[in-house]
Amino acid sequence: MTMLVDSLFRYPVKGLTAEPLKAADLEAGRAIAWDRAFALAQGDCGFDPAAPAWRPKAEFLCLARDPEAVRLDCRFDDAAGLLTLIAPDGAAIDASPLTEAGRSQLGTFIAAALPGSMRGTPRFRHVSGHSFSDHRNQVISLIGLASLRALEAAAGAPRHPLRFRANLYFDGAEPWAELGWVGRTLAIGDARLRVTARIDRCAATTVNPETRARDANPVKDLMTHFGHIDCGIYAEVLAPGRIAPGDTIILLS
Repeated sequence: MTMLVDSLFRYPVKGLTAEPLKAADLEAGRAIAWDRAFALAQGDCGFDPAAPAWRPKAEFLCLARDPEAVRLDCRFDDAAGLLTLIAPDGAAIDASPLTEAGRSQLGTFIAAALPGSMRGTPRFRHVSGHSFSDHRNQVISLIGLASLRALEAAAGAPRHPLRFRANLYFDGAEPWAELGWVGRTLAIGDARLRVTARIDRCAATTVNPETRARDANPVKDLMTHFGHIDCGIYAEVLAPGRIAPGDTIILLS
């Protein structure tokens, strides 16, 4: 059965809403452009913009610890360099996350919109070339839709794919087949990706991206019905290329 890319997403601000993509130009060793490019560092965060390095997600505004973040909408216009945030009460801001002044405005706006999620004095962060991923390296996350359908069948209820905040959703594989691809290489157009790890899931998946409420426990469902808490895989880009929905995915031998 042919495997095809179903949909592509990026998440410009760590923990905030997804943006669908018509295509993505992948670069070797890099995440999708502007994916997790911005983050709100909590007051107790150890991130140093002068020496950017991976930090645990709990040090930032994140759905696993701050489910209220799902109520804040965001859109990033990379051509204009402007980030739009819309608070639950309808208040909105357009500011540049690429300037110190703009980041200050955005941080103040988020703190006012989600006061219960703040610890200390938060700072909105961006460092060119850095991705605030949950993974220590810059990767692309992929999930087979057949696996999600298997999870829905076992749980007896729908589970919106964006609960799992993947970059690429694909169809045409057997349920959970992707979990066995670690170490294998995928060809998508001219791009080549090496699968590096399975994705173990956390409390972020309890948040429904449509209703914006915590209404399920996919981690428990995974363990109960399948004996693990993994859903999806991480892959490192080896060779660059443009990918888009409808592209064929080939698992190389």
